[in-house]
Amino acid sequence: MKVLFASTPATGHLNPMLAIANILIADGHEIAFLTGTVFRARVEASGARFFGLPKGADFDLRDILSVVPELKTIAPGPEWLRLACERIFVDAIPAQNQGLYESLEHFQADIIVGDDMFFGVLPMLLGSREARPPIVLCGTSFLHWARDDGAPNFLGLPPATTEEQRRQYAVIGDEYDANVDLPVLRSLNRVLKPFGVRPVTRPLFHSVIELADAYMQLSVPSFEFPRRFPSTVHFVGTPPIIRDQVPLPPWADELDGSRKVVLVTQGTVANHNFGLLIVPTLKALANEPDVLMVVTAGGRPVDAIPGPIPSNARIASYLPFEWLLPRVDVLVTNGGYGSVNQAMSFGIPLVTAGMTEDKADVNARVAWSGVGINLATNEPTSEALREAVRTVLDRPAYRMRASRMADEFTSIGTRSAVLRIIKRIAADDDDETRQAGAIETGRRSAHRQVS
Repeated sequence: MKVLFASTPATGHLNPMLAIANILIADGHEIAFLTGTVFRARVEASGARFFGLPKGADFDLRDILSVVPELKTIAPGPEWLRLACERIFVDAIPAQNQGLYESLEHFQADIIVGDDMFFGVLPMLLGSREARPPIVLCGTSFLHWARDDGAPNFLGLPPATTEEQRRQYAVIGDEYDANVDLPVLRSLNRVLKPFGVRPVTRPLFHSVIELADAYMQLSVPSFEFPRRFPSTVHFVGTPPIIRDQVPLPPWADELDGSRKVVLVTQGTVANHNFGLLIVPTLKALANEPDVLMVVTAGGRPVDAIPGPIPSNARIASYLPFEWLLPRVDVLVTNGGYGSVNQAMSFGIPLVTAGMTEDKADVNARVAWSGVGINLATNEPTSEALREAVRTVLDRPAYRMRASRMADEFTSIGTRSAVLRIIKRIAADDDDETRQAGAIETGRRSAHRQVS
């Protein structure tokens, strides 16, 4: 089977897509990737064929402020989200769609596998089913589907527990619709109009969940707010970490169990200012004799972390997570979806602090599910961080809940689930094609008989 992957040019999207591609490569399938040219070397190192996105979609979301500089002066909230959605996702649709068709000219894929924010698939999904390969999308963020309590996504609101909360959420939801979802939807349908497809009626992030032939959510049901989902949705756990991408650090032997290991990360997008989380965490835990802090700079140079580095801290630009995570006692993170799910799959409890992109909603799920503490801010104090880390380390309830979550990840069997879904969707498409061919052959035969 030939599989074309389409990935938003951001590390948090590419990493899980490459991991899923590795599952298919190991199963003997031929893989090609359409994504940003900055990721060409990583794609080709995986053994996949590379196609670069055309101009208009070929940017590097590892530095989101270089793509949309205006976001630098806008506080997290509805206006930030509206502008980010329009500039990063909606405006890129024509170029992404062009890249898909150009890739298919050179690589006749049996199926397309995309991430949940590669909206260049929308013209295909809204057009004729017979004119495209089947499309499977992967949820690399929390599940963007309407909530039963009326709360909008992206604001980090926990499930309502009272009628008063529901009334409050209804007011917030109306305001969010007016300021974010409806303006983005108008922009989306203006972009889609030249394609000659029907307009989208659901919010941008909801639309692809319902329209995809299958939607693989990269998590487990217990980490998602309970509600009814479309039949397209399948929870498949978190993809296996790609091994041997980074060598062991020179201080690897210090993780010998003599001290509690606290891993600290600001991910690969919201890490332009290490003063938000990494610096206050270093300060918070500098005097904890039983703690060894391990800090990853998310690809940035380690000397970009300002200030003195405590003696109980070890820092690297990247770290081999397949080696590191089994040795970690707590993850301190701003809430990257992939990192949070990887931590839970190893039974690691969390302390989270982040409000940008999708992080408010991811971190709300951390607190709601009981696997950690959400500080619900972009700029936590050292005092709050120390108290939260000590609480998670010292109270067994958090690790016990994270351990039960790890069991749920194990029970799913990500490799087999991914292969089963992709093969089934591809096989269903083959059946439909054969049936359509048989119908057409019958029509032609009947026409000849009449003639």
